[in-house]
Amino acid sequence: MERPLTQHLHQDGTARFLREYVETGGYRSLQRITTGMAPKDVQRLVSESGLRGRGGGGFPTGTKWSFVPMGPDASKPKYIVANGDEMEPGTFKDRILMEGDPHGLVEGMIMAGYALDAEVGYIFLRGEYHLSAQRLTRAIAEAYDAGYLGQPLPGTTFQFNLHLHSSAGRYICGEETALINALEGKRAVPRAKPPFPQTVGLWGQPTIVQNVETLYNLPHIMNHGAEWYHRLSRTQDGGTKMYGISGRVTNPGWWELPLGTTARELLERHAGGMADGARFRGLLPGGISTAFMIEEHLDLPLDFSSFPSDVGRLGTGTMIILD
Repeated sequence: MERPLTQHLHQDGTARFLREYVETGGYRSLQRITTGMAPKDVQRLVSESGLRGRGGGGFPTGTKWSFVPMGPDASKPKYIVANGDEMEPGTFKDRILMEGDPHGLVEGMIMAGYALDAEVGYIFLRGEYHLSAQRLTRAIAEAYDAGYLGQPLPGTTFQFNLHLHSSAGRYICGEETALINALEGKRAVPRAKPPFPQTVGLWGQPTIVQNVETLYNLPHIMNHGAEWYHRLSRTQDGGTKMYGISGRVTNPGWWELPLGTTARELLERHAGGMADGARFRGLLPGGISTAFMIEEHLDLPLDFSSFPSDVGRLGTGTMIILD
């Protein structure tokens, strides 16, 4: 079973920084697209892969990108914003990735910037994620020193600048326009739509806001292609998913598994079942904005397309088990 997002994470919780990241194939896909692919080719490959947002909504990433104005008359600057606020109760998947593999996020953001001709990026990070902040700060500095940030990439005129912003902390910042308001120094309240951020976003400019896990997928899609990405999944939605379980189970934790894995497999095989003395009564599949699932729902594929309307949606995929 392939686990592209987590295959190189250290079991002891330490991070891999630039030297190790490059030695294990890091920034290879960035070099590939900047020397052999036009921005429109990157956009097309993302669309073909079927990548969907991993923050809870599951909106197709390629479709989201298609609304960003392109061409010489497009308004500049454009922005790429990584939503690392991760305020959904029980959710910790993005923290695992940022703490263990900070350059994966840096590379994914540069690639998104190249695809959309957006030369400025912001990581909007949950304020309590101090270790993530330390490691991302180091990774960003290393990327500047190595020439991946702050200067034209080889063979192109494109350069990307990246900034880290720690959130003051508010649940509503999970909504992209509330996040944009907070990043501008305003009160974090959602904006009326339309206009959508893809055309009128941060400081009135075209902006893409993507979940952290979504951005981590980009280098692997560019390296291996859309067909490979579809094969990782058990359903029509491509790729793997960072799943997690908390609650009274034998082995709470996280696992990168094929998208479409069932809750029963997660609970019984990976989390070891309910802890002694605990009886399963239900679960929240991915945050308080998702509906409760009970015993009869345990064999549903955990993806973005298989949930019936009365069950709701996957959300973040990090479950709270109730007993």
